[in-house]
Amino acid sequence: MMRKTLFIGMVALAGQLLAGGFYLQLGNPEANAEARKANAVLVIKAAGCHDPDAAEITATATGIVDGKQQTIALKVTKLQEAGTFAVTQQWPKTGKWAIEIAGKNAGMFTNTLVAAGPEGVDRLHAKFNMKPFTRADVESMLE
Repeated sequence: MMRKTLFIGMVALAGQLLAGGFYLQLGNPEANAEARKANAVLVIKAAGCHDPDAAEITATATGIVDGKQQTIALKVTKLQEAGTFAVTQQWPKTGKWAIEIAGKNAGMFTNTLVAAGPEGVDRLHAKFNMKPFTRADVESMLE
């Protein structure tokens, strides 16, 4: 009986720990009229059990152009829909780029790493994590 009670308690606690959370969803700017009008290349939606309007999103592009690494802080534009943001192309169209998007909300952190290049932003192969990406994570996306 003790084992059964302990098991039920652990399952209930795990459910509470995994409920909600905070994560970023990447979207196609063509599906959002406001993002299209802004010429965005990426739409970001703060999701999970939180106040999406309170989410803070930052983005950085790290790339290699002509053999030299560059890092550019990107402007992230808040859209009208709560928790929705857009990023425009603020890095050179040549070379390989890793776009690191970080989100904070109510003490929670999440981030996304997505590749970009002359063909555009590769949302389908983005990496998501609840802890900051390492320099090696970013550099592996540039290979």
